[in-house]
Amino acid sequence: MMDVARLAGVSHQTVSRVINRPESVRPATLAKVRAAIDQLGYRPNMAARALVTDSTRMIGVVTTGSHFQGPAATTAAIEVAARQAGYATLVTALQREADDAEKEIRDVFNFLVERGVDGIIAVAPQTWIATSAERVARAVPLVVVADGLAPSERIHVVSVDQELGARMAVRHLLGHGRESIAHLAGPQDWYDAQARARGWRSCLEDAGREVPAVLAGDWSAERGYEVGAQMVARGLPDAVFCANDLMALGMLAALRDQGVRVPEDVAVAGFDDTAGTAFFSPPLTSVRQPFDELGVLCMEVILRAINGEAGATHSISPTLRVRRSSC
Repeated sequence: MMDVARLAGVSHQTVSRVINRPESVRPATLAKVRAAIDQLGYRPNMAARALVTDSTRMIGVVTTGSHFQGPAATTAAIEVAARQAGYATLVTALQREADDAEKEIRDVFNFLVERGVDGIIAVAPQTWIATSAERVARAVPLVVVADGLAPSERIHVVSVDQELGARMAVRHLLGHGRESIAHLAGPQDWYDAQARARGWRSCLEDAGREVPAVLAGDWSAERGYEVGAQMVARGLPDAVFCANDLMALGMLAALRDQGVRVPEDVAVAGFDDTAGTAFFSPPLTSVRQPFDELGVLCMEVILRAINGEAGATHSISPTLRVRRSSC
């Protein structure tokens, strides 16, 4: 550290502040010290720094894993935002099918707390996470990414407004003359799936349309295909709003295989605006979630929580990408 200070022409206390509290240093000084650090190849001792500052500058991230588009994209965005804020991330994925989900989430939270993370961001929007959240928040600042979970004094909730996104999609379909609109929902132990179903239902009710029974889904293209084939056999609605793009992909494939024209015979819309939806056949109308913006917001909120700010709800709005599948 002394060598860095000499090269940069500053005190060793200033170097320490650049390493531990860069936001407190003037930009010109910050740039000069960082240039000296790079030139000398200096690497601070993280363990020693944690002892001095009582902070590891590490954020724990709990996620459902890479097999779900939303959580995977959000986790990647958080990792980028954390690095930009001078934090590292310790990411822990939950099993896809845990025998005891509540025990697993408790164990994962304990694992992160024992490693001294400054805060935890849980990108795992299943309903059973709420049972462990309050207990964990007594030990470490906590942000939960879920649309529908109520915040508390210790828990911040961050989300994209899923209900608004669903209403956008359904309003678009209604606006193009679609009278009967079915909904292929996600698993109902997911907050996001519940919110999307609420948005679909409330939009139809507000428009005075009949609300059909929800079609049960599981986020997979296979389930979308299965439901699409069943629809052809039982009678098609005017449109189908799918709770994610993978189920919409399966739906489109089933309709195509059965000789049903999209959008002439039935319109289809999805959710997430997954990479590649513009190349579906036909290109898929989908609700776009701003995952990069969500990752930045998660980091902003966890830093506020670390600084003692009381829990609250923080929401951002999606947008609708209109393509050939719906009009």
